[in-house]
Amino acid sequence: LLQPAVSVGNVGQLAIDLVISTLKMTKVGYFYTDCLVPMVGNNPYATTKENSVELSINAEVYSLPSKKLVVLQIRSPFIKNKYRPFCQALLSWVKSSRCARLILLSSSHAYQRDDEQLLGTPLRYLLTPDLEKAVGGLMQELNWKEMEKVAAYPGINDTEKVLHIPGGGITKLLFTESCSNGVQMAVLLKFCSEGDNIPDAFALVNYLNEWLKLIKSKVNTSAQWKIPTSWRLLFGNGLPPALF
Repeated sequence: LLQPAVSVGNVGQLAIDLVISTLKMTKVGYFYTDCLVPMVGNNPYATTKENSVELSINAEVYSLPSKKLVVLQIRSPFIKNKYRPFCQALLSWVKSSRCARLILLSSSHAYQRDDEQLLGTPLRYLLTPDLEKAVGGLMQELNWKEMEKVAAYPGINDTEKVLHIPGGGITKLLFTESCSNGVQMAVLLKFCSEGDNIPDAFALVNYLNEWLKLIKSKVNTSAQWKIPTSWRLLFGNGLPPALF
């Protein structure tokens, strides 16, 4: 199961858009929850005039059996104090559906990085202990950087370290809950700032593709991903025509 966190710059949601659009995934249902702000809109992945009038809501499920992949796309923010009920409902569904793994695409405020996090790539990953046993070695081969823990009390006690993901929405809670429930979960995230987050989305989805090989490519580039038609309305003429 692949899904986004509603986090800074909406980077995870934009990356999920690219996955659904490129792989031409089929919508198979909805994830009903009262934890998200209600919304409805036209089909964001429309390819014809006929299917452009199909309706989409705040949490929808897409499937691609050939790759054993299910995607949950979230399109609206969380209602206050509803993080924990959502995480509990989601993990219950993950277990009942027998999903082998859960991968969360997220982001975190770039300006709140500590000195260590300023070094190297802005991309990070986290693995629950159950998944670490299965793919930890692969992450080392890919030369990926694990999300660093930071001082709980900077300047007072620098020895006590905690996981801190500012701007990450449900990321930290869902990760800790997955650890407690024995769920194999990975978090892939990018440090970024609010603004034009299209480049961040491409960077994050290419990061994901290094691991899962959703599309075959010798070199990860933006051109290999299909931009959904809804991005025209969101970003206007800021995207090169060749990307559509």
